[in-house]
Amino acid sequence: MTAMAPTTERILLRTSEDIVIVRQAVRSRAVELGFSLVDQTKMVTAASEIARNTVIYGGGGWADIGVMQESGRKGLRVVFQDEGPGIANIDLALRDGYTTGAGLGLGLGGAKRLVSEFEIRSTPGTGTRVTIGRWKP
Repeated sequence: MTAMAPTTERILLRTSEDIVIVRQAVRSRAVELGFSLVDQTKMVTAASEIARNTVIYGGGGWADIGVMQESGRKGLRVVFQDEGPGIANIDLALRDGYTTGAGLGLGLGGAKRLVSEFEIRSTPGTGTRVTIGRWKP
């Protein structure tokens, strides 16, 4: 993935109120970058899903929100990190309908479809890091 600009904002994720704060911060940054309403909504929705997973399944963590730049174009990137139980089978976790909780099992796979860049790294017992990004068209 490309480099992130030094103006990164970190938001701690512990409660459902923090998920709302991440949504608002992602929307604000997307507006600053000139994203269309559709692209803002896609990025906010993806960020909301991953933030929710960070709180519920990862036991909390943080989100780093920043601008990515490459070859004169700009985009928005959010990196989520937790130190929870990790994901034993990432391929299975990305499959629609798979859930370890009471949800619909659309969070990770749905978030991946909404963004132009998606990366997940997880080690059982250590935690999970999910990076999402969307370029401004």
